[in-house]
Amino acid sequence: MIARGGVRGRETGRALTRQRIVDAAVRIGDIESLDTLTIRRLATELGVGTMTLYSYFRSKDEILDAMADDVLGRIRLPQVDPGDPETLLVACGMAFRDMMRTHPCVVRLLSTRVNTSHASLAGSMEGVLALLRAAGLSERLTVQAYGLLITYALGFSSYQAPRVWGHAGGEDGEDVEELRRRRRHFYAGLPADRFPTMVELSGELTTLPSDDQFTRGLRLLARSLVAEMSSTA
Repeated sequence: MIARGGVRGRETGRALTRQRIVDAAVRIGDIESLDTLTIRRLATELGVGTMTLYSYFRSKDEILDAMADDVLGRIRLPQVDPGDPETLLVACGMAFRDMMRTHPCVVRLLSTRVNTSHASLAGSMEGVLALLRAAGLSERLTVQAYGLLITYALGFSSYQAPRVWGHAGGEDGEDVEELRRRRRHFYAGLPADRFPTMVELSGELTTLPSDDQFTRGLRLLARSLVAEMSSTA
């Protein structure tokens, strides 16, 4: 399956570069999956021979590392007053979630790889850690807050992705409310003798992967961290 919106190098006549290869790899990873991202698949997308790609990257692992560098290195950090740490913490969590939503492939990349390049560290770690320190968090709480925010966003994004009734857009253009209605019907139709609680809560269960649920959890997390920050001041 060819990635939607894919651009073939031979059709455009554009010169092949490392960045073009990475862009195509990220596009395939986002729209399809990392499982379908092979050297041959990538070469087909770019309209070149597989051996051509090996003159830019020695292996698929190198391409995956470059993808992580590209996405993590360009995270959009929030412009928030550091004097309001709770708002800043929420904004950082949102930035992680937005990055993962824009590039779903990063969820798998972060879950399976450890990146040590300066590009990825500068964007996804140094920048965020500096914001947290500027907000007055202690050294230990800065690191703990960072870990909680990125793993919460990572876990929620992974949970939400296949549950299309939880976020805007739906599947194949279907209305989210219609998708939620079908899911409520599914929960409500479970055997009541085996799933009495799920049947009872069928009207609320569809909110589990919703953006509102993510935001509520993020605010609770931020409030708890600020409370800990105040107690140790």
